[in-house]
Amino acid sequence: MTSMVVIGLSIATVVIVLGGLYATMRKGRPPTASVSTLPTHDTIGSDYDDPRTIEVGDSIETHGRRAGVTGALHMSWQGRQWTEYLLDDGSRRPVWLSVEVRQGLVSTDPPHLEVLLWNSVPTQGMIPAKSMLIMEGVEFFPIERGTAAFRSEGETGRPERGLLDFADYRAADGRLLSFSRVQGEGWTASYAQPLPPGSITIVSRAA
Repeated sequence: MTSMVVIGLSIATVVIVLGGLYATMRKGRPPTASVSTLPTHDTIGSDYDDPRTIEVGDSIETHGRRAGVTGALHMSWQGRQWTEYLLDDGSRRPVWLSVEVRQGLVSTDPPHLEVLLWNSVPTQGMIPAKSMLIMEGVEFFPIERGTAAFRSEGETGRPERGLLDFADYRAADGRLLSFSRVQGEGWTASYAQPLPPGSITIVSRAA
């Protein structure tokens, strides 16, 4: 019995010592950053233009195609803010460029810059479903929907201020589809094409 007590006390002593050593090591370890800082234009690289600096009246180039920035919608929804620029590329169809700093999926992921080029598609009277929908034979699944407040700048075809309903979808191959409407109007739809860094050049600035 005595030997069992001695063994038990010895084990308890080892656990206490190891616990103290672990606590000391944790205390001396620097804290882990929850979200890293998004690089500024100067640190992103000088080989391409920062799309966050685009302004109404600028002329930009994407994939060798030039377009004028005729207007902008400054959007706000659930603490998120982003800008959608209306482009005139001579095609006589709505083309929008959205620029947003997106947070990571978890707190330790750094923010990233998301730039999407939106091209309109005919909806043929479709409305955004809350479940899967099929557009041109492709299955799209809902990822986000809501009502964002916007402020209009320049020529956008939108009121100066208002509310915009949206519903975003993603296909299995990563393609994006979005429905949107200014409240009181009909739905429009667009496909999105992600643009990597360096694909946008600001050819000239607004006068």
